[in-house]
Amino acid sequence: MILAFTDLLIKVGCEPAQVRLLRHQTKAPSGRTPYALWRDRLPAFEEYQCVQTSANRPNLAAPLWASFVVPPSGTTLFVGLYSAERVSMVDSSWIDPLFDRPGTDLTKDGLDRYETRLTDRLADYIGRLSIGWGAGTRSCVQRADRQNKEIVELTRVFREDAFPGYTHFIALVSEVETMPVGWIAALRAARGIYLLSSLKTREQYVGSATGDGGFHARWLNYAADGHGGNIGLKSSDPSDYQVSILEVSGSALSAAEIIAVEQLWKRKLQSREMGLNRN
Repeated sequence: MILAFTDLLIKVGCEPAQVRLLRHQTKAPSGRTPYALWRDRLPAFEEYQCVQTSANRPNLAAPLWASFVVPPSGTTLFVGLYSAERVSMVDSSWIDPLFDRPGTDLTKDGLDRYETRLTDRLADYIGRLSIGWGAGTRSCVQRADRQNKEIVELTRVFREDAFPGYTHFIALVSEVETMPVGWIAALRAARGIYLLSSLKTREQYVGSATGDGGFHARWLNYAADGHGGNIGLKSSDPSDYQVSILEVSGSALSAAEIIAVEQLWKRKLQSREMGLNRN
């Protein structure tokens, strides 16, 4: 028989009707996610979680919250069973840790503060257990007694999503700063040719990473200002570019040799004639 999450709650003495399942899945424009907050700044994640819109108050009326976040793989990862009690409203001075903006600027509804505490129950499963959330991904709060989610993975220890490899790597520039540590290390270790694609204007830009810090350091420039100093990107509508790697250069190649390969890719993709390259 397949073990499901509600079955696990019952095994540790939790009444499913008293538990709400919370799937934290919102992504900020900066690329920051609740998963990254939980992974890198647990107090900030817990501060983010304890403030909820007043419109959600009826859905959250339960003494226990089972919290889940969404890693880059798209799975639904368990990060703790919290006790929860509404204590007050939140005023305009509260800064949302995910968006780095006043929370009242982000919603027309009021904001409730809950006192949440991580419990010992299911503590051994934190960062190790993933469930299948099902088709209703927009429904981020659900009742445990009505949604017996299948446990789809249980690992020995918490592990980051594996780097997909340079050939299969595709991401958004806004995600560069919050990628898993292993991914950043792989991207910093390699230089070569990359492609930026504007999801808004359907335009492309071919570039090269030749300096210290490899692809990752170069892409951080785009994350910082949207154009990285390139004339063609400055002239285009601001966009959250999709970034991928066209070719990884050998470690013996000089910067001039990498740039020569970049020119070849520009000719192949006609990114001067039909894209954002200007040289």
